[in-house]
Amino acid sequence: MAKLKIEDLQKIKEKVKGTVTMRGGTHRAKITVHMGTCGIAAGARKILDTFMEEINTSGTTDVILTTSGCAGLCSREPMATVEVRGTAPVKYIDLDEEKTKKIFQDHVMNEKAVTEFALVQGSETTY
Repeated sequence: MAKLKIEDLQKIKEKVKGTVTMRGGTHRAKITVHMGTCGIAAGARKILDTFMEEINTSGTTDVILTTSGCAGLCSREPMATVEVRGTAPVKYIDLDEEKTKKIFQDHVMNEKAVTEFALVQGSETTY
């Protein structure tokens, strides 16, 4: 096994930084890609990959990317929910790579929801 160099350790530190940010609660935005079997069948893995690429390309360190199970709207998959600190969450539907990139740039980075791709804004209630 090769010895680790300082550069290798710095790369590992940057990769882990997002996880530490999540635990510390210092994130500015959270993206949840719905990955139930219906979402995966509809292409949610590609949506997850696209969000990952956008996060890495932007260099931002205050965005959490996570997954969840089925959101209950199989016919509208792939879906993602974007939560920006201080604003109501927005659930996006019928996603593809181009829509995902626009959502990342407009909503996650510039805090302007992309209403033409949104199903609903606000939290669901259980009462």
